[in-house]
Amino acid sequence: MAQITKDTIIGDILDIAPDTAPIFLSIGMHCLGCPSSRGETVEQACMVHGVDVDDLLEQLNASIA
Repeated sequence: MAQITKDTIIGDILDIAPDTAPIFLSIGMHCLGCPSSRGETVEQACMVHGVDVDDLLEQLNASIA
């Protein structure tokens, strides 16, 4: 995965980089195994959890660099 964007599906991120799970957990996304959360985009998850999408993208991309 070259870069995670706001349109990247969370399930895809977790499949390729499972070590990003703690980042999602830190924003309150505790149901990483449920189908609805795995099918959300990063932007959708941020809207649901009240998180700034740019901040989360920065954390995620730094973790896979």
